[in-house]
Amino acid sequence: MRSIVPSSLTGRLVVTVVALVAVASLLVAAAVTLVMGTYLTDRLDEKLSDSLARAERAPMFVFDDGRPGEGRPNPGRGQDVGLITVVPGRPGSIVTQSGDAPRISTAARDALADIAADGTAHDVDLPAYGSYRVLADTAPDGSTFVVGLPRDDVDGTISSLVWWEVLLALAATVAAAFIGRLLVRRQLRPLRDVAATAHQVTALPLSSGEVGQTVRVPAGLTDPGTEVGQVGGALNQLLGHVEQALDARHESEQQVRRFLADASHELRTPLSTIKGYAELSRRTGRDDPDQILAKVESEAARMSTLVEDMLLLARLDAGRDVERRPVDLTRLVVEAVDDARVRDPERRWTFDVPTEPVTVTGDEQRLHQAVTNLVTNATRHTPPGTTVSVRLVRAEQVRIDVHDDGPGIDPELLPTVFERFTRGDSSRTRASGGAGLGMSLVEAIMHAHGGQATVRSVPGDTTFSLTLPAD
Repeated sequence: MRSIVPSSLTGRLVVTVVALVAVASLLVAAAVTLVMGTYLTDRLDEKLSDSLARAERAPMFVFDDGRPGEGRPNPGRGQDVGLITVVPGRPGSIVTQSGDAPRISTAARDALADIAADGTAHDVDLPAYGSYRVLADTAPDGSTFVVGLPRDDVDGTISSLVWWEVLLALAATVAAAFIGRLLVRRQLRPLRDVAATAHQVTALPLSSGEVGQTVRVPAGLTDPGTEVGQVGGALNQLLGHVEQALDARHESEQQVRRFLADASHELRTPLSTIKGYAELSRRTGRDDPDQILAKVESEAARMSTLVEDMLLLARLDAGRDVERRPVDLTRLVVEAVDDARVRDPERRWTFDVPTEPVTVTGDEQRLHQAVTNLVTNATRHTPPGTTVSVRLVRAEQVRIDVHDDGPGIDPELLPTVFERFTRGDSSRTRASGGAGLGMSLVEAIMHAHGGQATVRSVPGDTTFSLTLPAD
């Protein structure tokens, strides 16, 4: 069933305005009619009081020579046309247009006989005369004086007033409908512009690819002091969040593609080596397979390490909780530096730790892996003779700094140093380093512990920092 109320906001507002104007017009008309009716009735009652006073003071009948008695009626000076007067002991009379006062009908006199002499005017319908306003009073002999004036002027005035009020109310309602529609449509034009912006966004290809900057609601429609401005500003914020989310989705898709390509490349190298040595052994039929088996074992170990690193990254990305127990970072740093001295005597290794043990809550194996990865990274990317220092600092947070005075990191590589498969060169040889997962593992381990990994590098001054919450 279709509703009589329009579904659009413009239609509903116009209907509301018209209804308010119509109700206000009716209320004003009713109030004016009531006040005017009361005023005219009061004026009529004043005339009745004056007529009653004259009827009590003057004889109703006089002779032609002016003496009281039986003769022609004397309506008295100032009496209104249609005035009915009933004097005790005399037949009632009514003033005509010519000024005569003929007797009123018996039916009218009988109707007036029931009027109470209480000093209050009453409305009564008199046969053949119409509606009258009458007033009665008691004479000294106990009889009742009654006077009455017709309500024709009052009723006619009120009737004319009501018709004018109805016409004016209709005119005001029609005018409110047309003017209200124009004003409402003009005031809602900014809202339509905001809706047009939203429709433009829905037409954009957002299902795939990089979205970039989409359309925006114009600045003039984002004033927070107006309702439409609040909607426009909220829509712009929403569009900004959607763009960020879609760009993040696109970047994530690109990272997955790069990850798959890099992982395939890293796994293809050892697999190709293993396959090659296996074919060499089969074709040559050598009796001393130790060298071949050693190479196969080395490549298998490399492949196993790569797979384990990728599995660890996947687990950390999935939000799996790491082990939570007290970890002595002082001992962990000292052991990492001692191990580096043994593995790489070509560099100078130093450490600086507090005299009191520094402990945090976390996974000791993963934290040791993070520190070792940083130390190993310094070994791989600095020339012999470089000084590498590891410092442990405890303040509001616990921080581990790994500093070296090597050549530094390429400025173009610095923003992506913690991304997966990021390497200092484009080659994939063993001599240039690992698979490029070390720094991404460091960042993932710090994130799992509620900390962060940062880097600052210029030629001759490179510092990797690990920040952890203090216990």
